[in-house]
Amino acid sequence: MRLWSLHPRYLDRQGLTACWREALLAQAVLAGRTKGYTRHPQLQRFRQAQDPSAAIGDYLAAVADEADRRGYHYDRAKVESRGAGRGALTVTTGQLSHEWGHLTRKLEQRSPDWPSTLLGTGVPEPHPLFQVVPGDVEAWEVAAGPAQPPGE
Repeated sequence: MRLWSLHPRYLDRQGLTACWREALLAQAVLAGRTKGYTRHPQLQRFRQAQDPSAAIGDYLAAVADEADRRGYHYDRAKVESRGAGRGALTVTTGQLSHEWGHLTRKLEQRSPDWPSTLLGTGVPEPHPLFQVVPGDVEAWEVAAGPAQPPGE
């Protein structure tokens, strides 16, 4: 499961669809409707939200907004809750940098033309749910290690 902290605009078609599906799974996990993935590290930050269901709902809504922008149709009826608000969760500069590197490497393999659309992106924007704060790679990140903030 990868719930990107990066803005969904950076994801290619496959990545955007995977993000939607994985966030729907996260929504089910947070609602207690699954037995699997209950201890997945990416869910820690959502569980720490004042309203985890609203946070994952807002996350899904932003992914659906990007899908709409591209002319795709994701079923918004599957979003069960909303209302955590823009910037409701935090993401560190180190985590954003880590994910940016991970995403660009992945895109070079899977969608070689897509990285050219990202040229000139200095510091990548976070998903609208996240507010960027200084810090290293998040402790819950599986491949945690030191990272430089984006653009440095």
